[in-house]
Amino acid sequence: MNAKNIITVKLYESPCGTLLLGSYDGKLCLCDWQTEKHRGIVDRRLKRMLKAEFREGTDYVIDKATAELDEYFEGKRKTFCVDILFVGTDFQKKVWNALLTIPYGTTVSYSKIAECIGMPKAVRAVANANGANAMSIFVPCHRVIGSDNTLVGYGGGLASKQTLLKLEGNHDYIRQDDFFGNI
Repeated sequence: MNAKNIITVKLYESPCGTLLLGSYDGKLCLCDWQTEKHRGIVDRRLKRMLKAEFREGTDYVIDKATAELDEYFEGKRKTFCVDILFVGTDFQKKVWNALLTIPYGTTVSYSKIAECIGMPKAVRAVANANGANAMSIFVPCHRVIGSDNTLVGYGGGLASKQTLLKLEGNHDYIRQDDFFGNI
């Protein structure tokens, strides 16, 4: 029997709903909403690409992620320090890295991210990569809104997205696309 790699997982109860945290090889690889309709897809991708299985527990990475999330929800943290492991395609990783550059309290459109990564016509692909993000909150996909300033698609649900944006002080979902340079 072949030994499998282990992704340590633990549930985290946030004010917006339950998140599943996961760590692998000293990095956070999962922070995903339990209500997410694509939960199984994310889990299968992680297990397949890392050749791993989930095992409930905790470790220093999950403990650090939990502490940082607690501080974020208390309004005491605007950036995260926990090491992140992206598990996806090169294109997805490019989009997720672009998401990391969106400042706290700021929102941008999918089209602006597409421009930022040098693929202005790839808006739909950017939206799909955004939806495949397994690192909610740490990789702030909640800061991406429609080009008409509307809240669109979010794994934790639109109420959670709205709560996160309000927590960050963005009550009107006003985009600030100008901060992006080329990534």
